[in-house]
Amino acid sequence: MKELSTRAVSGAIYISLLILSIYWQYVLVLLFLIFGLICMAEFKKLIQLESKAPYIVFTLMYLGFSVWCIIPETDAGFNEAIKILHVITIFVQLFLIKDLFSEKTIPLFESKRFILTTFYLTSAFIFLILIANNNKEFTPLLLLGVFVLIWVNDTGAYIVGKNFGRQKLFPSVSPKKTVEGFLGGLFFACIASYFIAWLTGTLDFTNWLILSIIASVFGTLGDLIESKFKRQADVKDSGVIMPGHGGLLDRLDSIIFAAPFLYLFLRLFPYVS
Repeated sequence: MKELSTRAVSGAIYISLLILSIYWQYVLVLLFLIFGLICMAEFKKLIQLESKAPYIVFTLMYLGFSVWCIIPETDAGFNEAIKILHVITIFVQLFLIKDLFSEKTIPLFESKRFILTTFYLTSAFIFLILIANNNKEFTPLLLLGVFVLIWVNDTGAYIVGKNFGRQKLFPSVSPKKTVEGFLGGLFFACIASYFIAWLTGTLDFTNWLILSIIASVFGTLGDLIESKFKRQADVKDSGVIMPGHGGLLDRLDSIIFAAPFLYLFLRLFPYVS
């Protein structure tokens, strides 16, 4: 009971921080800067990277793109830079998906460690800020809706998997995850998309429904990929900053991996809807 209470309190603090900051753009940028640096520290330990350079790269890239979002007059080729960052990020993430489906460990040679800290972690926080500033218009409810989809998916997957789970999803990586749990999370996220569309007034139901599918599929993949990193590092959690939960990366792994794919849809849907 004590562990459950501790988990509930630390989770509530995390969610409260996010919700309270999401309506103030500068506060949100600062919060994600702090979150990103904490996740970077945890991830560096997982991949055994001692260099301090990823912190510098994260700060410079993150703040650079954040300024571009906040100040409308700023351009200086950032549109092109975002497209290049987006292509490289998705390319790197597709390789991580390939590594997930391989029985071998994820290759972590020196240059790949730097590639991962830049195009797996750093770029994820950039795309979260870009989602909040879709089309350079600050829309906090869009970002909040995306987080709610991830939370609903995780909660639905846990409840359904715990009570009805039989078929293992990726037993070699995460023995507790089941196919039934994944489908349950997807189902509840799809249901939640209707209410998010209705309450936020940001996008129509069809677009939120597609976002819920993207969030469920790639969020689950992100969770599994981080689990594989932890298994290789022979640790249970990425850190200890959130009592009862583990590390901050453990709580953000789903949204970190899903963010570039969610943003890709947001950039494409005006042309396909």
